[in-house]
Amino acid sequence: MTLRHITLIFLNISILGYLWGMLTLGLKISPGLPLTPLLTVSSFVFAVLHAGQREGWRKAAFFVVIVFITGLAFESFGVATGLVYGSYHYSDKLGPKFLGLVPYLIPLAWTFMVYPSMIIADRIIPTAWKGLKKGLVVAAISGVIMTAWDVAMDPIMVIGRNWVWEVKGAYFGIPLQNFAGWWLTTFSAVGLYYMITKKIDEKPLGIPDRWAVYSYTITATTTIVMALITGLGGPALAGFFAIFPWVLMGFLRTDQESV
Repeated sequence: MTLRHITLIFLNISILGYLWGMLTLGLKISPGLPLTPLLTVSSFVFAVLHAGQREGWRKAAFFVVIVFITGLAFESFGVATGLVYGSYHYSDKLGPKFLGLVPYLIPLAWTFMVYPSMIIADRIIPTAWKGLKKGLVVAAISGVIMTAWDVAMDPIMVIGRNWVWEVKGAYFGIPLQNFAGWWLTTFSAVGLYYMITKKIDEKPLGIPDRWAVYSYTITATTTIVMALITGLGGPALAGFFAIFPWVLMGFLRTDQESV
């Protein structure tokens, strides 16, 4: 079994897990498994394996470390001060927390969603763009693509009591500052990745970018469907219009790939 096959297995595990989660939520039955940590880990492993084959293993290692630390740092500072996303705190539903502030699953989730957001952003900009210009533009667009996911996801997680907003925000109870914080976190992580790894020269193994688009699409689609199932029609509609232009562009820009 090749590394490419193993990567595809983890992608399929994630897809099947998300489909099972939607089905059990719709039927109002127990999924039988702790889906949130399992899907977070399987999607994270997929992102790491895909990045290693697309970017090269040294650059992939930098990507994982940079996004993990950036996500954890921004989240920890945000919970402690309320200055990044607004005033909020995590419940105990997502497991053990770093310094009692942020569940360890959260920076894993940042990593596996920032990665396909970055790939889509990279594919939709002109191929001639290089260097600092490319890095800044990819980082900025990645932030928008990543934040689009949160438009539908955040209200669901609040309903599920995974985290609690301590203020009443304008967007279905969520502060608009939260979305600016999501963009800033992603922009910082991807921008740092490009700056730190710009001189690393590797020969990647090669793997379809379309797989990363699949990863973003199934996660985003599941979020929208779950919002509908739980009666959050407004966030579901807003999420659809925020997310699917990027999904469409991702598929269009990878339509010539052999998968």
